[in-house]
Amino acid sequence: MKHLWVRFGCFMTGYNYSILRNCSEAAFKSVKKYTAAMLIVCILWFFIGFTFAHRYLSLGLPGCMLAGMLSIVIIVQVEKQIVLSINPGRLLLIFRGCLAFMMSILGAVIIDQILFEKDIEIEKISYVSEKVDRLLPSKTEELRKQIAALDTTISKKEQERDNYVEDISKHPTTTAITTTTATKRMPVQTVTSSGKDTTIWKTTSDRTVGTVLVSNPKIALLTPLDSTIGVMRQQRTLKENDLLHIKPALEKEMKASTGFLDELTIMTRMLSASYVALAFWLLWVLFFLFIEMLVLFSKMGDRSNDYEKVVLHHMNLQMRRLDALGKGFEG
Repeated sequence: MKHLWVRFGCFMTGYNYSILRNCSEAAFKSVKKYTAAMLIVCILWFFIGFTFAHRYLSLGLPGCMLAGMLSIVIIVQVEKQIVLSINPGRLLLIFRGCLAFMMSILGAVIIDQILFEKDIEIEKISYVSEKVDRLLPSKTEELRKQIAALDTTISKKEQERDNYVEDISKHPTTTAITTTTATKRMPVQTVTSSGKDTTIWKTTSDRTVGTVLVSNPKIALLTPLDSTIGVMRQQRTLKENDLLHIKPALEKEMKASTGFLDELTIMTRMLSASYVALAFWLLWVLFFLFIEMLVLFSKMGDRSNDYEKVVLHHMNLQMRRLDALGKGFEG
C-alpha cells in the first residue's frame, strides 16, 4: 500500500513505477503534480460526457457512464502525449494549445447550456414561435387542400345517393322475367323384336316464361354509400379540428424535437443580445482553457528530472548495445 497514490499516478501518466521508485523526491512530485492536473481535467470531462449523453443522446445511466468514461480515456491519452515527451517540440506544443482551445469552447458550450437552462427555455418560446410562423402557411394550405378534396368527394357521393333515392322513389319495384323449364318423356312407338316389345321414348322440354315484381336493386346500394359518406365526413371533421389547433400542435412538436444545434442557436442569440451572458460564457471558456493547459504549462515549466535522465540513460545504453551488436555481425 506504500506509494499508492504514486502508483495510481504512474497508471495515469504512463510513468514506469519500477524506475520511478529508485528516483528522487523531485520525480515523485512531478508525477503527483501531473496526476492532480489530469484528474481535474478528467472529472470535468466525465461530467461533460455524462451530461451530453443524458441530455442530447437520451441514453440511460449505463450509456451515460460509458460516455463519461470514454471522455476520460480520450483526455488521458491526449495528456500523455505531453507528459511522456521528454523534450516536447514546438509543433506538439502548438497542436496541444489549439486542441485545448477547441476543447475549452466545447466544454463551455455544453456546461453553459445546463447553467442557462431556464434562460434557454424562455428564449426557446420566441425561437419556436418564429419557426412555427415560417411553417404555418404551408401546413395550413396543405390541410385546406385536403379538406377541399374531401368536400368534392362528399358532394359527388351525395349526388350519387340523391340519384339513387330519386330513382327508387319513382320505381320502387321492377319487373323481372323468369323462365321455367319442364322436361317430359313420352312414348313414341313400340317395336316387337324376337318376341319382346321395346318402347321408344321421346324427351320433350316445355319452357314457361313469366314475370315477377322485385325491389329496386339500387336500394341495396344505399347502405354502403351512406357508410362511405359518414367516414368521409368524420375525416373532414378531423381535418378541420387539426386546422383549428395546428399552431399549438406545431409548437408542441417543435419544443419536443429541439436538439443540440437548436439550443446552440438559441444560446448564440442570447450571447449576442446580452453582454452579461457573453462575459459569463467567456469566463467559462477561459476557465476550461487554463485547466486544459495545466499539464502543458507544468511540463514546460519543469526542468528535466532524474526519472527522465534515467530513461534517456537506458535508451543510450540500449542503442550502444545495438550498435555494438551490429558491428559484431559486420565483423
